[in-house]
Amino acid sequence: MFDSPAHPPVAQSVVTADPGASYRAHREEIDAAVRCVLERGNYILGQEVSAFESEFAAFLQVGEAVGVGSGTDALHLALRAVGVGPGDAVLTVAHTAVATVAAIDQAGAVPVLVEVDPATFTIDPGALEHAIRRHQASLRFKAVVPVHLYGRPAHMPEVVRIAERHGLFVIEDCAQAHGATIAGRAVGGWGHLSAFSFYPTKNLGACGDGGAVAGNHPRLLERVRSLRQYGWRQRFQSERPGFNSRLDELQAAILRVKLKHLDRENERRRSLAGRYDQLLKGTAWHTPIIAPPMQSVYHQYVIRGQERDGLRRFLSERGVDSGVHYPVPIHLQPGYRQKVIVAGSLQRTEALCREILSLPMHPYLTDDQIAHVARAIVEFDCQRNQQQGAA
Repeated sequence: MFDSPAHPPVAQSVVTADPGASYRAHREEIDAAVRCVLERGNYILGQEVSAFESEFAAFLQVGEAVGVGSGTDALHLALRAVGVGPGDAVLTVAHTAVATVAAIDQAGAVPVLVEVDPATFTIDPGALEHAIRRHQASLRFKAVVPVHLYGRPAHMPEVVRIAERHGLFVIEDCAQAHGATIAGRAVGGWGHLSAFSFYPTKNLGACGDGGAVAGNHPRLLERVRSLRQYGWRQRFQSERPGFNSRLDELQAAILRVKLKHLDRENERRRSLAGRYDQLLKGTAWHTPIIAPPMQSVYHQYVIRGQERDGLRRFLSERGVDSGVHYPVPIHLQPGYRQKVIVAGSLQRTEALCREILSLPMHPYLTDDQIAHVARAIVEFDCQRNQQQGAA
């Protein structure tokens, strides 16, 4: 623990994410890979995409992966592939990026939002079971989308058991969890299909948009391959209505470079999280608790407590960036308020949105930067305690 400083430390600039640092760390490899693609002259669904799909599937230890245009597209096409459409209902959470619910809406289905577990912030299996039983007479449930949030896996063994009991497809939202595991088994292979995002700030980030659908069901993945390109099985012949959502060769080449370094960079994230854990012990803030057999990849390092907004301002004054993922739950957002069904109380979800704060977390942070962030948090607590004692 730190001593309370007599005056504020010299401000540093500590950002929450730094995709440019990822490029600079692998500049020579990325530049060479991009140059090869440009010189080859084949820019859409060529050998780089095929190679990345095989390598990413091997990383996840699943049968196949299919590259698509974005993480949102990955969810949308996965839902379409399992037959989700108008009149269907899909269960998920309100504490997630809006993309999760947007994809369900794009498939024509009704999002049904259930409560989260207070410890993991991911879908609560008990709330999931309750929502199904409460609404199964009035809604045609087709699938459940558990979100692996902040790099932490959802409770997949329980979610899968519930889904199997009720005949539901499971589509994992893995946009923030590349490499996270449960009992040594990577997320992405627990459900029927899984969706990944390669947005630049992700643990495995491209230099633009990109996504993938992965899993162990060849028939479903073949359907995704068809859907991503106009419903074609062979060129210019659409067997079904489809879309245009293709991972391009440049992004695939960049992702192939970065994939080779992902395990090491995830390990660095875990090391930084451990440093945060140690330095913030005894403060007023709840730090993430990752209990075995789950292993997080810390896409975000999220603390929770009162005076969140005050702490955020205090950190900003000391050159520390922070974020709130996510400030408004989906069921309270104007664009989706009338499109979703809320299954029971979402008091936990709403409380999270008032109390959580994402601290800087990426593999290129230094130990000194982590110490600077933690020192500022301790200083904030000291000042708040002094103010309360004087009141």
